[in-house]
Amino acid sequence: MSPVLGKLIGDRPDEGTARRERRKEARPGELLEAALDLFVEKGFAATRAEEVAARAGVSKGTLFLYFPSKEELFKAVVRENLAGRFKEWNQEFDAFEGTSAELVHYCMRAWWERVGATRASGLTKLIISEARNFPDIAAFYQQEVVRPGTELIRRILQRGIDRGEFRPMDVDYAVYAIVSPMIHLIMMKHSLAACMPQDYALDPERYVQLHADILLHGLIRPGAENAR
Repeated sequence: MSPVLGKLIGDRPDEGTARRERRKEARPGELLEAALDLFVEKGFAATRAEEVAARAGVSKGTLFLYFPSKEELFKAVVRENLAGRFKEWNQEFDAFEGTSAELVHYCMRAWWERVGATRASGLTKLIISEARNFPDIAAFYQQEVVRPGTELIRRILQRGIDRGEFRPMDVDYAVYAIVSPMIHLIMMKHSLAACMPQDYALDPERYVQLHADILLHGLIRPGAENAR
């Protein structure tokens, strides 16, 4: 069970109400799944709480027992699918034993597999599209996703510099060199692809691999590849 769902569910009574409680425990997860689908399909403004409840098979009142507003529901979806995973990702960074170039490759590939290729990637497109109309939601996303994501990438780049594998650079701006192609890939998936000719194929795995290779040729210090 994820930390987000664990906090929502809390402690449960004894075995005498097992069936009812199993159903009750399922509800937050079902609501978050339904909300993710609808937020990605329709956007934040167009998604209505009663639609989420109907898709999850519960009443609107039941939804509000767990999430008192649509804004809180959206925040829970973001925490469940994105923000709540940074602890795990930072632990992987701390345990990684390969070169910093290998870490960049791993980071970009893992991000695509765990986020970009999933429904959760649509949350980024939603934020890009609607942030200016919902400043509170934008501020939440900045705090919960953008800042920890940026800090993790900064740690990866600084690791390479500290180990003598990457040349000195403006790390704050080098972060964009990794983030920007990932955002482009999301927008291709959710918006731009509809504008492109059908024979203009974009394979995400090839795109990530090539971009990481191009990026690293600009980051790696001459001779560092042979230093180990």
